[in-house]
Amino acid sequence: MCGIVGWIAFRHDLERERPTLDAMTATMVCRGPDAGGTWVSPHAALGHRRLSIIDLAGGVQPMTVDTPDGPVVLTYSGEAYNFRELRDELRRRGHEFRTSSDTEVVLRGYLEWGEEVADRLLGMFALGIWDGRTDRLVLLRDQLGIKPLYVYETEDGVLFGSEAKAILAHPAVQAVVDADGFREMMGYVKTPGGAVWKGMREVRPGTMLIVDRSGVRERVYWRLEVEEHHDDTETTVRRIRELLEDSVSRQLVADVPVCLLLSGGLDSSALTALAARRLAEDGQRARTFTVDFEQPDHFHADALRGSPDAPFAREVVDHVGTLHSDIRLDHQKLADPEIRRAVIAARDMPFGFGEGDNSLYLLFKAIREHSTVALSGEGADEMFGGYPWFHVPEVQQAATFPWVAPLVPTRLYEQTLMHDTLDLPGYLAQRWSDTVAQLPPLPGENAHERRMREFCYVHVTSALGTLLDRKDRMSMAVGLEVRVPICDHRLVQYVFNTPWSMKTFDGREKSLLRAAVRDTLPASVADRVKAGYPLTQELSYVREVQGQVGELLSDDHRAVEFFDRAALTEAVRGKPEAVARDVRDAFERVLDLAVWFDLYRPAVKLS
Repeated sequence: MCGIVGWIAFRHDLERERPTLDAMTATMVCRGPDAGGTWVSPHAALGHRRLSIIDLAGGVQPMTVDTPDGPVVLTYSGEAYNFRELRDELRRRGHEFRTSSDTEVVLRGYLEWGEEVADRLLGMFALGIWDGRTDRLVLLRDQLGIKPLYVYETEDGVLFGSEAKAILAHPAVQAVVDADGFREMMGYVKTPGGAVWKGMREVRPGTMLIVDRSGVRERVYWRLEVEEHHDDTETTVRRIRELLEDSVSRQLVADVPVCLLLSGGLDSSALTALAARRLAEDGQRARTFTVDFEQPDHFHADALRGSPDAPFAREVVDHVGTLHSDIRLDHQKLADPEIRRAVIAARDMPFGFGEGDNSLYLLFKAIREHSTVALSGEGADEMFGGYPWFHVPEVQQAATFPWVAPLVPTRLYEQTLMHDTLDLPGYLAQRWSDTVAQLPPLPGENAHERRMREFCYVHVTSALGTLLDRKDRMSMAVGLEVRVPICDHRLVQYVFNTPWSMKTFDGREKSLLRAAVRDTLPASVADRVKAGYPLTQELSYVREVQGQVGELLSDDHRAVEFFDRAALTEAVRGKPEAVARDVRDAFERVLDLAVWFDLYRPAVKLS
């Protein structure tokens, strides 16, 4: 995993702009702590920061192949998990390799197949290729959007980068957020291709951009296709197992230590069991990590989590024999303003996860002391229908995103702003409508099956993007690469087209996944009910957060203007044990906003 940046300008001499390129590249140091490099020509400037995973000595970037008609230069972030097969095929076609890196495979794949190399890549990636033979740039993002890639169009070209901060480092780009950008921040929705910062956008998942003197063109090379599912349940379960095993096996390949994130839930436990089996074939032992908090005996079940993770994780560890560590987070560290500052700097915006982001950052920071790569279970809930709201009839009929519909509206926000100026409910309803309209009908599909297909579609295209972005930012902030085997696009496509009646064939959530991996897990883990990401239940944390919000009120901080001051003041003065979940979320939101305003000094233009 790495960080990439670039600047294409067809009416500008970029050879005089090395300091600007260096500044943009420097913003990516956390993503690539091991090495850095730049490549500059009159009209193209590429930068790279490297986190070495495959071929530690080789794979230096930007990587160049000089041809008789001009150089072809690659800056690349991510992994191509099928690079060995592609390398063998390219060798048969006459290509010679200087390194054993997947970077060179991608570059020579472009030389051989041009834009069609996108159709051959299996993995997670964001890349820019400057083709000096034709003076054009190709930007390419993986099928699910696991790796981020931002772009900003200028008068004579584009700027691009793995994160928004790389583009914001360019002197021509202003840190401006308009109404739609602010709605995205506040609405718990990530619109594919959108970005918070005005003038900036993301390259959509499964999409490439071609930039030349005539402008910018977009080409979709992969999308979720609606197809009839012909396999019976037994065959489907077997196929899911095959795809999972193949994905896990491919994603264990690295020249650095690899571990697994283990929560004791079905998804992470399944990956752990499959990985342990594969590693045992080579005489290796899987390494696992579980997050918990100090004083875990204080746990009590709530609507988000019906059971603690640690006992189930321990069962998996004992069952498959991993080398395991529990990472216990201190509540004072979790509330440390400097940790929140690091988190917001990594995300470039406050998205609303607050404490959850803080704990994930601290977990990854601890893991990085032992491993450079971690496998994680993102994607299963979105694909297999794991979230509780998938199974609530009232939510199924709501005309908005399912994860938004159950949320309790809080009185702490400034209501005129949220409902009149921003019309956040209307914005979310429109985004929902626009998203489901993209989904073509399947002949013969009944209304309920259609509705649940829409549910799965918006979860994969919107909700999953939010979680993948979060996982990428928190891990790369500490130089840890997180891989997500369940997000293999072959598996996603296959599961997407299984009927809802098959996804729930035994009357509960994630029926297909559970059936596919049950033989690898303890029965209690295989049958465990979905539990959310752990959040601390310590009142000392709530008390500390209340104090920090109180300081913002006293300082009349800019972030407070988006909230009802009287209601916020009352909540700050309340007893910690009486703070409801929605109020606590609002506390996290105002603290995140305050840090964001302090770090980025954005101009927020809501009208």
